[in-house]
Parts: sequence; C-alpha cells; structure tokens
Amino acid sequence: MATTPPEEKVGDAPAAPRGAIDRFFQITERGSTIGNEIRGGLVTFFTMSYIIVLNPLIIGTLPDSTGQFLGGGDSPNLAMIAAATALIAGILSIAMGLVANFPIALAAGLGLNAVVAYTIAQLPGMTWADAMGIVVLEGLVILALVLTGFRTAVFRAVPRSLKGAIGVGIGLFIALIGFVNAGFVHQGQGTPLELGTGGSLSGWPVLVFVVGLVAAIVLMVKKVRGGLLYAVVGTTVVALAVEAWAKVGASGADNPTGWHQNVPSLPDSVFSVPDLSLLGQFSLLGAVGKIGVLAVVVLVFSILLADFFDTMGTMVAVGQEAKLLDAEGTPPRSKQILVVDSLAAVAGGMGSVSSNTAYVESTSGVAEGARTGLASVVTGVAFLLATFLSPLVAMVPSEAAAPVLVVVGFLMVSQVADLDWKSPEVAIPAFLTLALMPFTYSISVGIGAGFIAYVVVKVALGRARTIHPLMWGAAGAFVVYFALGPIQQALGL
Repeated sequence: MATTPPEEKVGDAPAAPRGAIDRFFQITERGSTIGNEIRGGLVTFFTMSYIIVLNPLIIGTLPDSTGQFLGGGDSPNLAMIAAATALIAGILSIAMGLVANFPIALAAGLGLNAVVAYTIAQLPGMTWADAMGIVVLEGLVILALVLTGFRTAVFRAVPRSLKGAIGVGIGLFIALIGFVNAGFVHQGQGTPLELGTGGSLSGWPVLVFVVGLVAAIVLMVKKVRGGLLYAVVGTTVVALAVEAWAKVGASGADNPTGWHQNVPSLPDSVFSVPDLSLLGQFSLLGAVGKIGVLAVVVLVFSILLADFFDTMGTMVAVGQEAKLLDAEGTPPRSKQILVVDSLAAVAGGMGSVSSNTAYVESTSGVAEGARTGLASVVTGVAFLLATFLSPLVAMVPSEAAAPVLVVVGFLMVSQVADLDWKSPEVAIPAFLTLALMPFTYSISVGIGAGFIAYVVVKVALGRARTIHPLMWGAAGAFVVYFALGPIQQALGL
C-alpha cells in the first residue's frame, strides 16, 4: 500500500496524487513531495558538481601518445571539456529520471576517466579519439548484456546479504571520500592515512568543513527539511568569506592547507557561452589498427567489469536509502536503470568526456527526501544550466559539499545491523565487501572480493550446488579482473 507523509493525510486515507507530475513520477505513492524531490535533486547536484571541475583536470591536462590534448592542440582545453561534461551529465540524468523513475544521477565516472587518460590514451599510436572509441565499444557491449537480460539476471543472482553489505560498504566509501575531499584526512608520512596534515587539523578550509559538518549534523538530527541543502549553501557562504579575508589559495606542495579542488570566490560573471565542439570526437574502431583486436578486447573487458558492478552497487545503495528495494533487494524498473546506465557509457565516449555512470552521491539527495526520478530530472536540469553558469558552480568548494557525503555515509552504514554477523557463512563475504571498498577506494574491488569469498565459503561448506551459475561466472570474471595487470604484461600492453 502506498505510504504518505503525515502532513498529506486526510483522516486515515492517504492523499491522492496532486497532478500529472505527481502521477507520472509516483511521488505521493512513494511517500514523497515535489518539494522533497526538488531539494533532493539540488543536493545531489551540489555533492557531485565537482566532476565539472575535476573531469577536465584528469582527462584534459595530459596529452595522448601523439602529443595532442583532448579537443586538439598543444595546450589543455579545460573549458571545452567542462561544458561537455556538464551537458552529457545533464542529458543522462534527465533520461534516468524520465525512463527509470529512480533518483540516480549520472556523470563522468571517476576512476574510469583516469584509466582512459593514463592508460588507454598513452598506448603507442593511440589518440584521444581512439581511446573514446573504446569507451563507446564498452558501452555497446554492456547495452547488449542488458537487452539480452544478462545484466539484470546477474543482479538478481546476487544474495540479499551481499547486496546489503554493498550498501554498507558504499556508505563507508563515500564517507571516506568526503573526509579526503575536505582535507580532514590525508595521506600520511609512514601511514596510509592520517588526520589532517601531520596528524593534526590545520588550515581554514578544514575549519570550514568542520563547521559544515556540524551544521549538517545539527540540521539532520533536528529533522529540518532541506537541511543538507542549507548546509551546502551556508558552508559555501562561509568559505567565500574566509577566502576573501584570509586569501588561503589552492592546495599544493607549498600550501598543503589550501582549498583542495577549487578556490571559492565570487565570479566576474555568472554566465558563459559553452564551447561544445568536443562532441563527436571519437573513432569507434581506430584502436584496432593501433594496438590490435586482442588488446582492444582486454581493455574493453577491464572497463566493462568495473562499470558493470559499480552501477549495481549504486543501485542497491540508493534503493536501500530510499527504501525502494523489493524482498530480493532489487529496485523497481531495474532493467530501465541499467539501460540508461549502459547508454551513459556510449554517450560519454561519443561526447569525448569518458564513460558516464551512476553516481553514489545520489544517496545524498535521497537522504534529503528524494524518492523518484523527478529528483534526477532536477539534477539534470542543474547540470544543463551549469554549462552556462559554470562560474557559479565553481564557487562551491569540496569542503562545502563533503559534509553531506559524511552524513549520508552514516545513514548508509547504519544498515549494517541487518546483516547476520553470527553466521560466518554470511559475515565473511559481507565483511570483505564492505571493508575493501573504502580500503581500496573502489566499489568494484569490494564487490569482487565479496563474490569470490561467497563462492569459496559455500564450496568449503559443501554447498556448491546452492551457488547460482551466474555467481560462479561473476566470481571467475573477478579473478581475471584482479589479475589484469599480469595479463596485460603478458600481452605486452
């Protein structure tokens, strides 16, 4: 039976949908309101808008093997890449909302873009167009797997306990992302990570983050509607004031306590005309003639496997947070979600901005109350506006968005209580899944370790027959994935 917020009930009867938008997105049916969806969509945008700045810095500052930068020429084309990044993210997020009616936004995938920039585009003779062609091929293969039902079947074959562990692991992962992006946690001297710089907190940006985190926590525990959005906006205002007064500057070797991703400052103008000439600069089969068919297959497989399971984890995380999963831990319209996500990889390659994928930061919007695809549409519209209003987006430092990620991480980790920790058969695969996501900074690695451990434990207990055939295949694929380095070395890649 549909649930409705208390304020929308008349007596004991749930309120009826209030218009075409409500009916189309099932807003009332899912216990939400249009206001919740708008706020949630904006929170998601602010927590992932860093990609507009970060994606150009990853794929735009390194020339390909021929010495050309993405977009052409002998120097970076960062504004061009930023515009295309925002445009593709906007279109795909809107598509997710309209087609799948699920509160997930999409943009260029971190990690995947680094593989494209630092590995694929650097292979002998490879150009950026060839590298983006491989991304398009990967997207087409994943799309075929979805349309044949294979990708959905793999998702349904995963045990509910592992799906729960995936959600918890992603919670730890995004909390760590928040702490790192804010400079609250750094790579240590003699330790993998340490508090702040040199083991203590110092610098104005970290203080801004702490203020934002305290504000987000207080607003959350007081159940203030729009609290997470208010925290982002308010912290941004504080950051602007701090930078205007203290002149902190960007973080670097000579300024370790500076702003980490972008320096908050009032823009000279709020409007800029985007350069979209980057779109369409890809060569579908150009890589085959440069590195050979076998090497292309290996590269497509390596990107595909990460993309394949990252989205699965994100679907589970968002669905758990929104309480939209069915008894098997599957979200509604899962096939449509996967179709749009597959097309996102194709679109990212065709737009020359690297593979686009579902963003786990979408859980921040869900924490704000989003339950439907309307939130994704709002996020998408914000990305489209960002192609023209990029100076405004650049005002928001990572220190202002990071507190939301930490709070959402807490909300997701609280689901750890649903796992049966007294059963090693359940607990060991679950533990490896949720631990290795933050420890390796990779959702796919955590999922892969959990899959392999699940198969090993079942076999050790003499219950091999209870393992779904697709789980056997997925675990085997991850064994190959974890050994890709030696495989590529053997092939001379």
